[in-house]
Amino acid sequence: MGIAAPPVAGARVLVVEDEADIRRFVRLALVSEGHDVTEASSVQRGLIDAGTRPPDLVVLDLGLPDGDGVDFIREFRTWSSVPILVLSARAGEAAKVQALDAGADDYLVKPFGSAELLARARAHLRRRQQITGTAGALVCFGDVTLDRAHRRVTRAGQLVHLTPIEYRLLALLTARPERVLTHRHLLQELWGPSHADDAHYLRVHMGNLRKKIEHDPSRPRWLVTEIGVGYRFVSEAG
Repeated sequence: MGIAAPPVAGARVLVVEDEADIRRFVRLALVSEGHDVTEASSVQRGLIDAGTRPPDLVVLDLGLPDGDGVDFIREFRTWSSVPILVLSARAGEAAKVQALDAGADDYLVKPFGSAELLARARAHLRRRQQITGTAGALVCFGDVTLDRAHRRVTRAGQLVHLTPIEYRLLALLTARPERVLTHRHLLQELWGPSHADDAHYLRVHMGNLRKKIEHDPSRPRWLVTEIGVGYRFVSEAG
């Protein structure tokens, strides 16, 4: 007989759920295993809490008052690989695939029992213990600072006004330093699958972003083009 893995206690868990009864049920179950639980009832509140007090696990509803939980997943995944366990009444395959493709790690259909919830949470937290960290909420390069928690970018201490697309493009690239992100990947993340071949959209927004971030946009130091493939964020340029 194998030896059961010990329970993982003392983790920080962020629960993003707008239904108070379900939120209370989930919180009580997690607290019973010694976890420190933070609650949020909207996408934006959840993102702020995740940025200011980084969790070890996110438990996420999809139907939220200010947006879809998939929006939370896509934004959160630009800067963190912390496990996301989705709780949803959407039982269809399409909803599951959409959430998992966006970056969720698991999907539990409502209604569910506390035993299954805790078993899945334990499994993800054990795997989490084997990971040596995630992308931070603060990224600094040159005289530029990206503050993911407050969605702010400054250059030499001055606020840089980015459009939502420019901000998301910068966040996507800086979350994966030194890795080439293909045109198709970036287009799908920014505009969805229907724009996967519209590389000219990307060139326009990258050009505008470089004008705001780079000292010499014609010879970028940080946001580098990989010709014919995509773009790469250089974390330490020579």
